[in-house]
Amino acid sequence: MPNPVVIHAAVEGPLDAVVARKLIACAGGQAGRVYGQNGKQDLRRKIQGYNNAARRTPWLVLVDLDSDADCAPPLRENWLPNPAPLLCFRVAVRQVEAWLMADRASLAGYLGVAQAKVPDNPESLPNAKVAMVELARRSRRSAIRQDMVPRERSGRSVGPAYSSRLIEYVQTKWRPAVAAERSESLRRALDCLRRLIEQTA
Repeated sequence: MPNPVVIHAAVEGPLDAVVARKLIACAGGQAGRVYGQNGKQDLRRKIQGYNNAARRTPWLVLVDLDSDADCAPPLRENWLPNPAPLLCFRVAVRQVEAWLMADRASLAGYLGVAQAKVPDNPESLPNAKVAMVELARRSRRSAIRQDMVPRERSGRSVGPAYSSRLIEYVQTKWRPAVAAERSESLRRALDCLRRLIEQTA
């Protein structure tokens, strides 16, 4: 049996790193090292270096669209007009939380909320992170509320263990192939990774 194709990645933060590893595995590859994890501006500063590395070995670069552009193509063009042949440069619309929300049944079960409360079209949300916190606020489980919802007057947008909880969800419950049915940008990311694997296998 041939060895799986190893794909290195670069991302904005720790949650994105876990998502990247899961996507690579779902596409049939093996995750290599995951670089970045120091925020969006740091990722942008280093994008050319990752692109250069992708001239020789397969890479995934994953970034949130946020409110930087109306849709993904202008952001990709602005960041990297000439991507290397072995680079899969993908944009989560508008945040990676939308990808996690797109597996509605799994997220509802993990958070302890009714599935009907989970947005049906998460890519249309202006801010999926805010929507995720609001879902957690409705949780039947006090531990979820305490971990993911910010304390009153804390000045924070998320709770103290928001990322830890979502990392656990990605590792144990999230199904990218199911989520891709409700998220166009996620489906494109998986398709891109599968093509990259076929190309280099």
